[in-house]
Amino acid sequence: MPSSAGDRLVVALVRGVHGLRGGLRLEVLTDDPARFEVGSRMYAEGSDKPLTVAWSQLDGPGILLRFSEVPDRSTAETLRDRYLEAAAAPETLPDGSFYWHEVTGVEVSTTTGEPLGRVQDVFRVGESEVFVVGGGQRGELYVPAVSAVVREFAPRDGRIVVDPEALGLDEEPPKPKPKGRRTTRALRAGAADTAQVAAPPESAEPPESADAASSGEGGGAETAERADAAESSEPAESS
Repeated sequence: MPSSAGDRLVVALVRGVHGLRGGLRLEVLTDDPARFEVGSRMYAEGSDKPLTVAWSQLDGPGILLRFSEVPDRSTAETLRDRYLEAAAAPETLPDGSFYWHEVTGVEVSTTTGEPLGRVQDVFRVGESEVFVVGGGQRGELYVPAVSAVVREFAPRDGRIVVDPEALGLDEEPPKPKPKGRRTTRALRAGAADTAQVAAPPESAEPPESADAASSGEGGGAETAERADAAESSEPAESS
């Protein structure tokens, strides 16, 4: 009986095709090489049609592979850039190991109790993984899955605890600046200053980056209106 999509996990990504006989070039996303042995079955993401490994060969960090159901290059092209899935078998994992989908969504905090958000994604760098954590006051963080950083790893209990010093985090998270009221004179002064920065003479060199040209509150259209207003207004009386 075919494996249902809910019982499968991603083991590879098809990066390209190889040769004329339906060969595929895969990026490996699993630690289990048995997934690619002859006779193993996989599924293209979103499909319940099994694909049986007929041949495989290591290719640097990836692997070359052919399926019995993919006889030629044109059929192989339909799998380009698609993920390949295999039936999950949690009981075969060694102690302390987890699938990526078990880690995604788990809450992450520091040893001091500060919440950092949840794991939003996982990717591999070399022989280890990196957790992409987001949703907290510190924004998006990249957490290496190494013991020097991760002090407690219990995704099935919904908990990952990290060392903030090892991550290079400041003692206090950045606090948003409060928005206060500004007087009419301060607004006019701000508009004049913005005009001097955002509306250089036509002969001036363009700003070094788009960010520098569009910095400040209000955006480009509003800045142009303020520039016109600043040029046409009478100078303010000194107090």
